[in-house]
Amino acid sequence: MTGTVLTWQQLRDLKRAEFEDAGDGWNEVSGRADADRTRTDKVMTAKLRETQESESATAAIARLERLSRNFQYIQTESGLIRTSLNALASELADPQRQLTQALADAAGRGFTVHEDGSIGYPAAVVCGNPQFGETGEKKVPGGTALGSSRFPLEPQPGLKEQPGFDYNPNPNAAMAQDIADRIVRAVNSATEIDERYARALRKLKAATGLDVTAATLKDVASDTAAVRRAAEDYLADEVPLDKSPAERKEWWDGLTEEQRQEYLDVAPDLVGSLDGIPALARDEANRNYLPVLIDSLEKRGDDDAQTKLGGLRAIEEKLNKPTVPPMYLLGIGDEGNGRAIIAYGNPDTAKNVSAYVPGLDTKLDEQFAGGTVKRAYDTALSAMEADRNSSTSSIVWLGYDAPQLTVDELALGDKNVMSDQHAAEGAPAYNEFMAGISATNEGEDPHVTAIGHSYGSLTVGIAANSEGGIPGADDIIIVGSPGTSADRAEDLNVGKDHVFVGAADNDIVTKLPNPDEASGIKTGAVGGASAGAVLGLGMGGPIGAGVGGLAGGVVGGFAGYSAQDAQTDPSQIYFGTDPAHKDFGGTRFLVDDGKPLIPGGVDAHSNYFSPTKDQMSADNIANIVVGKTDEISLERPR
Repeated sequence: MTGTVLTWQQLRDLKRAEFEDAGDGWNEVSGRADADRTRTDKVMTAKLRETQESESATAAIARLERLSRNFQYIQTESGLIRTSLNALASELADPQRQLTQALADAAGRGFTVHEDGSIGYPAAVVCGNPQFGETGEKKVPGGTALGSSRFPLEPQPGLKEQPGFDYNPNPNAAMAQDIADRIVRAVNSATEIDERYARALRKLKAATGLDVTAATLKDVASDTAAVRRAAEDYLADEVPLDKSPAERKEWWDGLTEEQRQEYLDVAPDLVGSLDGIPALARDEANRNYLPVLIDSLEKRGDDDAQTKLGGLRAIEEKLNKPTVPPMYLLGIGDEGNGRAIIAYGNPDTAKNVSAYVPGLDTKLDEQFAGGTVKRAYDTALSAMEADRNSSTSSIVWLGYDAPQLTVDELALGDKNVMSDQHAAEGAPAYNEFMAGISATNEGEDPHVTAIGHSYGSLTVGIAANSEGGIPGADDIIIVGSPGTSADRAEDLNVGKDHVFVGAADNDIVTKLPNPDEASGIKTGAVGGASAGAVLGLGMGGPIGAGVGGLAGGVVGGFAGYSAQDAQTDPSQIYFGTDPAHKDFGGTRFLVDDGKPLIPGGVDAHSNYFSPTKDQMSADNIANIVVGKTDEISLERPR
């Protein structure tokens, strides 16, 4: 590889297998570094943490962590070289084939290919062309064709030229010109490919010193992006983006280990969030992609980027701390309000798998990484406690844009919140994710639970109410729901006895009025909010005023509406039948009612998963997740 203009002779004589052999060598280096890193982390560092507590042990762990980072750096950079060489060899195959065919055609016609790529062709005997005042047969001379986008041939002496185009009566001229053009196209294509990979490989230089610093890791992200750009066609063309999760799993299984590693190292964004790819591979891909995505957002620097950076950095911090069960990063992205899919426990090997969809005001930010992700972790711990003999994976799925609203907007009936558009767009993506879980789980019959909280319950409801329901789902849990769009539990395609509902009496989201009632309640809410805010000032300044305004608004709204219309159907809330109502037909489980709006604010809406704030609800959710539904505590439907 030269990084300069190639000749047709160099392209002809190129031995692409030499690039592939070199790539195999770098793949071996990368694999050894990965094995050494794993051994350092899981055997040496982990053992030292478990058995030693001293300053010297702490210092030794720090040195081992530095060694692990060095191995990781070697693994990644060697993998980038491997992929560059393999991709270069692969992409050069097409122009080399085109050149070989052109040379064969020239030889077959007796043409001469000159050193500069021009084509010499012989004289020919042709019939005269009456159009040019010619009769009989005559011999026309040969010539040379130069590769170009048109015929640059001079008209032959004594012949007239038709206006508007170059004319050469020798039939060999057109054939020679075609061959010359094909040679030029092949060489130009090969030169572009060669230069593209030369630029990428020139960036792969290690800094001096033994420590892999934050700056080094940024350089790795930059190197990965450079190789990714160079090899985009080589990698992207093969990814079955338009196939089902089961077909993607089959494609992945059919790749060689080296091919898989190329995707994980160089194109982690292509496979990290691809449903149907095994969890271990997705986790590795997304851990590789995380610093690249962080680097990209840092360069953007706008408010949206800063918000997402807060979430990604918090996730990165969690990934660096060992947990039981272990954490898996199944998806990240900066689309919309951000994407993140996190599992505690491997969903491919777990007997019990749950996938929780969060709702109102959820986005990829620091709060998501702290609070929303903790709900999945709490569910995993509670499920492990509920069934010590079975493995569990608890997932939080932020694969859609949840409505963004404040508590005041909720109290005043914000129209953006009162749309099912976000849920309708998220439901197919959730179903595809769940189909991927079914495709990759190695068990014969895993127990799968879909969980929807808040607006996320509408997303789960629409997913379940679609044709075929949620792939693989055995049970559905609905908590803090404003409705699921379904009239009855049996519409959710798991059987009404497998639909479980948690609704705290002080959770205002579970009592949002239906659209016909909303305008009346909103009118009352505006007046009530003003009075409530005055009360709230006594609760601690502006924050207290906000909570007081919310409480006053909602309470005032409900009171105002009740005075206007006593004929309200109590089973109907904003997105259909109240899942906690007897008319819905689901199984309502016991939860703590939470604090009243004054002084508790909206805490009742957020406590369902927390063992410290609502032990009963957390235990019930865990028992459902592990299939022990006969052990849940029941509550009378509304």
